[in-house]
Amino acid sequence: MTSDSAVLHSRSSVLPDSAPHTESVPEVHELAELLRLVDALPAEHQPDFFMVLDRLAACLERRQRMLGYVQESLNQMSLDLKYLIFDLEATRRERDSFRCLLEPPPPF
Repeated sequence: MTSDSAVLHSRSSVLPDSAPHTESVPEVHELAELLRLVDALPAEHQPDFFMVLDRLAACLERRQRMLGYVQESLNQMSLDLKYLIFDLEATRRERDSFRCLLEPPPPF
């Protein structure tokens, strides 16, 4: 791989894959700005910066993926909690109805 093709490859791989939630992340825009600034550097200095930018992009992508997993887990946990609350309320209603069946009616 020549240095020109390495730089070209690096430029295309620097920014993380675009997902619907990544476009609004400020770090993606900052990384794009940094890429623009590195493009303005002399060609002999660019490959070193692109290696660093590749690592930054990989870290950003990993962090966004982990954040997605955390969000998905929180959503699932919230749903599970709603089911548990519903089940608890149903159990309490059943307990109260059985208690009424077992207790003798109050004397008049």
